[in-house]
Amino acid sequence: MPARYMHPEAIADTSWLADHLQDPALRVFDCTTYLLYETGTGRPYSIGSGRPDYEAAHIPGAAFLDLQGELSDRSSPFNFTMPAPDDLAARLAAKGIGDGHRVVLYSRKTMQWATRVWWMLRAIGFDDAAVLDGGFDRWQAEGRPTESGTRDYPPARLTARPRPGLFVGKEDVRAAIGDTGTCTINALAPDLHSGANPRYGRPGRIPGSVNVPVASVIDPAAMTFRPAEEVAATFAAVGADRAKRIVLYCGGGIAATLDAFLLHQLGHSDIAVYDASMNEWAKDASLPMERDEPS
Repeated sequence: MPARYMHPEAIADTSWLADHLQDPALRVFDCTTYLLYETGTGRPYSIGSGRPDYEAAHIPGAAFLDLQGELSDRSSPFNFTMPAPDDLAARLAAKGIGDGHRVVLYSRKTMQWATRVWWMLRAIGFDDAAVLDGGFDRWQAEGRPTESGTRDYPPARLTARPRPGLFVGKEDVRAAIGDTGTCTINALAPDLHSGANPRYGRPGRIPGSVNVPVASVIDPAAMTFRPAEEVAATFAAVGADRAKRIVLYCGGGIAATLDAFLLHQLGHSDIAVYDASMNEWAKDASLPMERDEPS
């Protein structure tokens, strides 16, 4: 049977969104963040807010979500750390997401910021959210209307119904090393997976992990998800189709959510994202690393 996306309600098409912008129960959010890669600073990147671009032009009616500034545990030593479920629910409710709402999330240049917020919502039990396929890039390329300035939704009531296990820590990841029933996937670019690029500190990858870069599951021209059959084949090529459990990581738990979102779409049920990812793993000398031997 051909592979298919089993949760099409979680992928919003630009035409559908254009037709439903006036729906009073709809909440649309720009989730854009930028990673500004630096050299000689001792850190892998700095964080740039997408708010200025949002204020310059956004989908009509959309509000803005600042992932690091508003939706992350700022007491954590790592960027983008998932807050406690009740805490996150309260923060999202203050932004206007509530029980009974339909939420559409989008970002710019890459959909991984939207999938990160989608995965966070799923982790606290909110299932009526969708990722805009192609994001703002596709919306703009199609010549659809935009507006400038800012928008805010009135506060709402959001009930947290936590799903434990959608985010995991380093001990869970360490325990998965050598487990034949678990497929550990690195969503970073090949040069980071191989160890050729030491961006996060110690170069390399979690031992035994395989590589499915997010760029491999996205159509580079349209900025949309590749067809289900192509994505299924990409994951099957690294053995994910045979795994009972899949653990995903990247630099800071962002790109990994895009792979996780598509694995969920393909029907996998036991999927976890390592929240701190290489921001933590590469800096902890007690944790094992492997890398390709230089040729």
